[in-house]
Amino acid sequence: MSDKTQSDTDRLLDAILGHVPFDGWSETAFRAAVAESGIDPALARAECPRGAVDLALELHERGDRDMLRRLEEADLSGLKFREKIAAAVRFRLEAIPDREVVRRAMTLFALPHLAGEGARAVWQTCDRIWTALGDTSEDANWYSKRATLSGVYSATLLFWLGDDSPGRQATWDFLDRRIDNVMQIEKLKAQVNDSALLKPLMAGPNWLAAQIRAPRRAEDLPGRMQRNR
Repeated sequence: MSDKTQSDTDRLLDAILGHVPFDGWSETAFRAAVAESGIDPALARAECPRGAVDLALELHERGDRDMLRRLEEADLSGLKFREKIAAAVRFRLEAIPDREVVRRAMTLFALPHLAGEGARAVWQTCDRIWTALGDTSEDANWYSKRATLSGVYSATLLFWLGDDSPGRQATWDFLDRRIDNVMQIEKLKAQVNDSALLKPLMAGPNWLAAQIRAPRRAEDLPGRMQRNR
């Protein structure tokens, strides 16, 4: 994507954010953003064939980019791995410009024909977190890590949307508890695999899991839907 194209998309996105709280991620909001940005309507439609839907996804991409920038700049060397995960999720939530635009986006991506796009966006965020933190898994763990983090991220996002505590501290406490829950599950899985009684029973499932391989290309992420542009 050229610098000019990216600039046009950013201008459209910046323009629509003021309209989304009132009109949602709708055609009405998109047309208002086009008029406000001064971009030729034909060019705007070429950039965003689905109008506000494409801009909602671009907002999610922008948040991911901000999160990755903060992860790169932050010194996380003294943190435990679970604390690094918590920091990444916090960075991602803090990248959201306005809670109402996210509420509206959740309504948008709850629609049946867009649910796959919404799920893919969350999965991609969690994949980027694991990748940025150095995950090198190539088997079933690649999927389980991202699926588990997707659940933690989604639950924390929902809590954050209704959190009015000072500094959103209640959200960060909630996030820590969800990560604690995940760590307990991982500890239980390790105990099952190490159990002399259960190890023979797990041989088959463990062998099957070992045959699973991570996607080789970013375009092969689960839930990805091709966009005709």
